[in-house]
Amino acid sequence: MAAPADHHGVPVRPAWPIWSDPPASRRPARSIDDVLAEARSRLVRLTVGQARRASTEHGAVLVDIRPAAQRVAEGELAEAVVIERNVLEWRFDPASDARLPYAAYDLEVIVVCQEGYTSSLAAAALQELGIWRATDLIGGYAAWRAATEDRA
Repeated sequence: MAAPADHHGVPVRPAWPIWSDPPASRRPARSIDDVLAEARSRLVRLTVGQARRASTEHGAVLVDIRPAAQRVAEGELAEAVVIERNVLEWRFDPASDARLPYAAYDLEVIVVCQEGYTSSLAAAALQELGIWRATDLIGGYAAWRAATEDRA
């Protein structure tokens, strides 16, 4: 009996179980702390002051990846372009049809999330695409807001 197919004739795998045994090439399990540490080991993370200077003096692109609800609840980062996390790689990959007009492999991108965790993973993902100057903001939007309040 042939495997079921979708409407394009592509074979469809059964929904469950996907695997009966782990694949032989499976990486050992790691905690999110391990994954985060590995991502950060490749980044030159920036303080708020460094990020401000990079943006204003060197044209670095600040990217706020927080979801809309979080931006509404916590506040907007006026200096940043908003690109939610779920489409970040497509917008900055110079080879993508969905790229931003200024996407480039040597573009300096500073990713901002709420507290500086998700942004580290996102910046590392951009580096995986070859955007070698991608990094993130230490402490995220919360640090930016606190620094802004301290300046006032």
